[in-house]
Amino acid sequence: MKIKGSIIIIIFVLAVVVYNGAYTVDETEQVVITQFGRIVGEPKTSPGLKFKIPFIQNANYFNKNLLDWDGDPGQIPTLDKTFIWVDTFARWKIVDPVLFFQTVNNRFNAIGKLNDIIDPSVRNAITSNSLLEAVRKSNRDLDLGDIGEEDPDSGRLQRSYAIESGRQALTETILQQARPKLAEFGIELVDVKIKRINYVEQVRKSVYDRMIAERQQIAEKFRSEGKGEARKILGEKERELKRITSEAYRTAQEIKGKADAEATRLYAEAYGVDPEFYSFKKTLEIYNETLGANSSLVMSTDSEFLKYLKGYSATR
Repeated sequence: MKIKGSIIIIIFVLAVVVYNGAYTVDETEQVVITQFGRIVGEPKTSPGLKFKIPFIQNANYFNKNLLDWDGDPGQIPTLDKTFIWVDTFARWKIVDPVLFFQTVNNRFNAIGKLNDIIDPSVRNAITSNSLLEAVRKSNRDLDLGDIGEEDPDSGRLQRSYAIESGRQALTETILQQARPKLAEFGIELVDVKIKRINYVEQVRKSVYDRMIAERQQIAEKFRSEGKGEARKILGEKERELKRITSEAYRTAQEIKGKADAEATRLYAEAYGVDPEFYSFKKTLEIYNETLGANSSLVMSTDSEFLKYLKGYSATR
């Protein structure tokens, strides 16, 4: 029984020793081995199962992949004395785990160093440039909305919003200022980006009022141009209507004149062929136009108007 118990104790001790002496390294990790607080050997950066002296050596794990830094948003004045709200973020990684362990030791302290180095670099870059440099990335044509490309104000506005370097160059400046300082702690600053820029509340209302006034000025300009175009179109319409009416009246008079001339010619030909029949036909037309069902006429017996009626009565 004593031998069996000793074997169990030995197996337990060996298991504890192996468990404490073996460790694994993930693809996203790197390990620094320390012995009594001092670094031993090279950092372990390749993934797999590793071994160390149990109970004496310790494995210190650090990230090998990209890490995020989110800066605290704050108010910063630009070169043209405009206060803006700036929110930045950055990506960084540990490239020298030994130096990182010796200087900052852990990720929490590293975040503090990033705050102390990147925030002042951002402030220096913003205060050294105008608002347009911080907002715009390039001198691409602005989408000016209702202002047409051929409008003379369009070119003026494009020139007034032109920049020399832009936001991309500004972030590069921040990166170049902060990267060498962080390299002293075994940290590589991969990039720095401005996440959001906005006016502070004190000046936002005045900016909005100015934007509204500019839009109202543009709208009034287009309304004036629209009224001018409307008057022009109405004038052209009136002139065209008068021209069409005049041509129609002239054409109608020409047709009427030709019809009257043709009628006169036909009447003359009819009268020349048989004057008596022509007189009879015209008299019948006059009867039809003047006499109705309830008409009453008082005339003398020798009236020319009754000549054919008298002849009709005699025939009856």
